[in-house]
Amino acid sequence: MTDTRRFSLAATILLAILSVVALLPIILIVIASITDEHALISNGYSYTPAKIGFDAYYYMIKQGAIIVRAYGVTATVTFLGTLVSVVITSMLAYPMSRKNFKYRNILSFFVFFTMLFNGGIVASYMMWSNIFHIKNTLWALMIPNYLVNAFNVFLVKNYYSNNVPDALIESAKIDGASELRIFGKIIIPLSVPTIATISLFTALIYWNDWVNGLYYITESEYFGIQNLLIKIMNNVQFLKSGTANVLGTGNIDLPGTAVRMAMAVVGILPIVVIYPFIQKHFIKGVVIGAVKG
Repeated sequence: MTDTRRFSLAATILLAILSVVALLPIILIVIASITDEHALISNGYSYTPAKIGFDAYYYMIKQGAIIVRAYGVTATVTFLGTLVSVVITSMLAYPMSRKNFKYRNILSFFVFFTMLFNGGIVASYMMWSNIFHIKNTLWALMIPNYLVNAFNVFLVKNYYSNNVPDALIESAKIDGASELRIFGKIIIPLSVPTIATISLFTALIYWNDWVNGLYYITESEYFGIQNLLIKIMNNVQFLKSGTANVLGTGNIDLPGTAVRMAMAVVGILPIVVIYPFIQKHFIKGVVIGAVKG
């Protein structure tokens, strides 16, 4: 066996072991979510539960209508937010990647500056709530904090610089193509890997976001899945607490511990399903786009 084959075999075995180690916590979460509440409390988390129980999921099913609505809100915000973010990011990165653009360094500085400084939570809240009046709207879940990410802009900018030949752009300009046509017909088709990469980054951020909902949403019809699951968890904790004795529900048997795990499964399931389909673009986009231009 050659040295190359030995290295490949060793690397494959090592990566397989690391993959299993990375999957173990997720498997434990899934198993815990279907473990009987009393067994979970008595024996703790285990890969071999003493008793199987689906009370956590039954509780979630009882909340089915509001969970479906929250999924709809999160899916809508994730889709529209990701779409708008990718369009703005890719268009902003294009002039920054052009060496003949006079103000590319100034533009890069302003984008980079946002990575170091911001106005703070209070100033942001007052601006979005009192000036732009987006509180209790879907815009409040889309625009603040996540719409444009400076890291993604530089990732795309570096990809353009390293993978789109200047000669190709000059040739298109000689043929009479406008900048918008060059961007749409040349830049975008050649940038599928990095666009897939920033799309995944942005979609993950939007899907897992609960901060915007906490700050800007008070009406339940605009709760996303993360904020709704937090609310459900708080309700379970309240019903299981001594405070609930006032309502005569202090001894109610609710799967509080298992519900936490079931909520985690519900939250991560869509991303787990989607990720394998864009994995190849994601890896290529990160490797090439991260190279300094």
